[in-house]
Amino acid sequence: MAGGAVAAGSLAAPAVLAQAPVVMKMQTSWPASDIWMDFAREYTTRVEAMSGGRLKIDLLPAGAVVGAFQVLDACNDGVLDAAHSVPVYWYGKSKAASLFGTGPVFGGSATTMLAWFNAGGGAEYYRELTQDILGLNVVGFLGFPMFAQPFGWFKNEVNTVADIQGFKYRTVGLAADLMQAMGMSVAQLPGGEIVPAMERGVIDAFEFNNPSSDMRFGAQDVAKNYYLSSYHQASESFEFLFNKDFYDDLDPDLQAILKYGVEAASTANTASAMDNYSADLLKLQDGGVTIRRTSGEILDAQIKAWDGLIAELEKDAFMKKVLDSQRAWVERVTYYELMNSPDYALAYQHYFPGKLSL
Repeated sequence: MAGGAVAAGSLAAPAVLAQAPVVMKMQTSWPASDIWMDFAREYTTRVEAMSGGRLKIDLLPAGAVVGAFQVLDACNDGVLDAAHSVPVYWYGKSKAASLFGTGPVFGGSATTMLAWFNAGGGAEYYRELTQDILGLNVVGFLGFPMFAQPFGWFKNEVNTVADIQGFKYRTVGLAADLMQAMGMSVAQLPGGEIVPAMERGVIDAFEFNNPSSDMRFGAQDVAKNYYLSSYHQASESFEFLFNKDFYDDLDPDLQAILKYGVEAASTANTASAMDNYSADLLKLQDGGVTIRRTSGEILDAQIKAWDGLIAELEKDAFMKKVLDSQRAWVERVTYYELMNSPDYALAYQHYFPGKLSL
């Protein structure tokens, strides 16, 4: 009888069949050697772990399937299931793309503007732009509030607006319009093409994003003056793109893992960036690069140039709607941030005197 009971219990148990994992082909917009590939990997490893192996991600660098600037089209067409990029790279489809990371700086940081995306209505404006206005078959999220991008790399010292007149300069998105308004001509190039363009004299100066990426590109081999602090791209975050059909076909828990994995990676990316960017800035300095802060004159000129661009952008009804939303968010949220923040520089200078040149 006991044996029969065991047999009956065995028959009652449902058969568990091994299910093959869903493989997601994800390409970044970054060269294989860039630190941002490491950041993308922090996302993919978390997603795979949280899914218990039900999702596997084939992570590829820029150019593996399509070019760095073509990942949105590839996700839309189903050539890629997903991409790790930035909205500004599809600025050619709509200038409004740049408002989701490289738009006017009203006073809020990238953290402030990522909060606007998640809590201030930005995510719905992004969905409206990608799906309703442009008719794209994609779903996207933003994560990792980037530190303000340096003004960049110059062969000689630049302190005034007159010093940069006529320069051929690399940047992307609305920052290109901004720099043109300040008297420079602009080439919009993917990261992997920047240093070769500088070596060939195609450009005279450039920015990409941060000390670690810049050092890995070899920026220090083609210029020795590195200017930190700028308003041209001071509120950007990564874009996590998915083909909508692929995303919609996933089980709800896997959709949630892809979405909320962005938040997990955002925290991890911030820690990695703080560690690596600061260490690599010191390495650049030790290697003969002169580190400077961008002059007040140039920063003031950038803000005034933004004023002119905003007036033009607001002629478009959708962009005016987004800019109005961002302005209202920054006015309220940054008021709290600034009023509540102690003077961190004062404390830093107290404990580490002589290090800052502000």
